[in-house]
Amino acid sequence: MTGERDLDALLRNMKPEMLDGIFVFCSLAPGASIPATISPILTFREREGTTLVVLHEEAERTGLRYAFPSRLITLAVHSALDAVGFLAAITARLAETGISVNAVSAFHHDHLFVPADRADEAMAVLQETSGAKHS
Repeated sequence: MTGERDLDALLRNMKPEMLDGIFVFCSLAPGASIPATISPILTFREREGTTLVVLHEEAERTGLRYAFPSRLITLAVHSALDAVGFLAAITARLAETGISVNAVSAFHHDHLFVPADRADEAMAVLQETSGAKHS
């Protein structure tokens, strides 16, 4: 299935869905192994080390230092990996309300990590953004 590229269609059809749990960002030293007792939702290797995004409980249980307690919002519309402007429009709208966001594009959907204490507000902004495109 081919992903959507049309910006108006993406905004109109996106359905933000908040996943359960609080996620945190952790960093492992270069070459360090990922603990077998955790199941990262995201892993990204940089020169400085490996970033893991895991559930807060997993980081606590494993003793990993972490930052940015966040909620994960999935934009349930199949966006093409080469779609232009979708995340820019979304993140700009959140920025207007002072909500920080760490955005991740995966094969089928785009995902937003937003501060846990602003997650409900972020959902309202996203729903409004989608609803505004229906009229």
